[in-house]
Amino acid sequence: MTTTIKPHLDTIELPEGLLLVDGQWREGQDGAQWRHRHPATGEEVGAFAIAGPDDVDAAVRAARRVFDDGTWPRIRAGERIRILRRCADTLRAHADELRALQALDNGVPLSFASVYATSVDVAADAFDHHAGWVDKLGGQTLPPYQGGDHLAMTFREPVGVVAAILPWNAPFLLFAQKVAPALAAGCTVVVKPSEHATFTVIRMVRLLLEAGLPPGVLQLVLGPGDPTGEALITHPLVDKVSFTGSRAVGRRVVEASAGTMKRVSLELGGKSPALVFPDAPDVGMAGMTAMGMVTMGLSGQACVAHTRALVHRDVYDQFLDAAQLMANMITYGDPFDPSVLASPLITERQLDRVLGYIASGEKEGARLVTGGERRDGELASGNFVTPTIFADVDNRMTIAREEIFGPVLAVIPFDDEDEAVALANDTEYGLGAGLYTTDARRAFRLARRLRAGTVGINGFQVEPHLPFGGFGQSGLGREGGQAAFESYTELKSVLMPVTEELM
Repeated sequence: MTTTIKPHLDTIELPEGLLLVDGQWREGQDGAQWRHRHPATGEEVGAFAIAGPDDVDAAVRAARRVFDDGTWPRIRAGERIRILRRCADTLRAHADELRALQALDNGVPLSFASVYATSVDVAADAFDHHAGWVDKLGGQTLPPYQGGDHLAMTFREPVGVVAAILPWNAPFLLFAQKVAPALAAGCTVVVKPSEHATFTVIRMVRLLLEAGLPPGVLQLVLGPGDPTGEALITHPLVDKVSFTGSRAVGRRVVEASAGTMKRVSLELGGKSPALVFPDAPDVGMAGMTAMGMVTMGLSGQACVAHTRALVHRDVYDQFLDAAQLMANMITYGDPFDPSVLASPLITERQLDRVLGYIASGEKEGARLVTGGERRDGELASGNFVTPTIFADVDNRMTIAREEIFGPVLAVIPFDDEDEAVALANDTEYGLGAGLYTTDARRAFRLARRLRAGTVGINGFQVEPHLPFGGFGQSGLGREGGQAAFESYTELKSVLMPVTEELM
């Protein structure tokens, strides 16, 4: 029997696929639509409007007008805090509905949607956290450096109109990581979700409006990178672009920002290493964890997945046995089935891309331990690839250099600490890393030596109050915590004479 999502379409109410422009829900001006198909079955889920250049222009101009003339950048801190916390509460109250919509959008199974980093809870917590920064939007008062009596002061002011461009793989987290700090800083926001995870974001936007977010503060445009995304990143009235996605598109964002010197935050993926030493707390668990990161839930379609396992030769075989055990435990199928642990690849194009990388791994001499095949039978209509492990990988191989974005783990042996660090840092990326050791000195020493934005020791977690981002071609800037909040502000210096009258 072929897997189908049709029974769920009969019970889950999809939000209307409309744009939100200047406080009004409407179709695109040219009537174009995107018809979304489910990655697990190929069945049509629903259709939504595509925003053309004129629609994007209307949304950006509305956001500009609300920022320049509206109340949101100027309301009292207490009121903004209350609204953002109501947003958090409203998201939590609709968690089950949002998880179901995500399963229809991108195929992430319900079993994984309760894991904190991919849950509605992490999105709500991000709104709570950034609400706490609103009344701390402060500068400094400095003593005069030279000249007469005067005050030297700095202020933080909202950057302006923000374009928030989201990927498909983690709509809860990425929506909140971009929208919450921007709103907390007093910006207005134009959101563009991925065309592969749109209905979830439409509902989240509606929920924020229900929570009391003033009309016009948040605009929503829908559609693919061309024409929608391109029109947004090139618009001259956008002050900042926050983008998460591929390195190629990130480079285009940088190019487009140059003409008007837009501020840019980019998170562009990674080729993150996990370093496993013989004194790891549990080598077997390290192997299962590493394989779990590239198979469970998103099937390796996560920017920070530890897709390179650097393993000491003394525990190499033990690690491989445990990783293979985890690979054999992964189940696929209907994302609403609680026994299903992993999603399909998002598109057939991505499926072909991953299979191409697997073929290159074999061609370049890596040893295929398990997996590497498209699923057949009742899953043949979906974009499923079996969990794949390559052993004896050389760090110069393609599968060790390029981001595959699929359930593929490259296992690389090392002999000593210096070699492990050299291998880990020998990459164009630098998003995350993992260390498995019980030696506290080694853990601290290597955490400082690794060129990665986030280093997890005997575990890994994304949290809303920690800055998240990377070194090198993993991007620019950080999301989460004070660093993200400040990135949505501009720093202004003011000098004021101290006299009875301003001269």
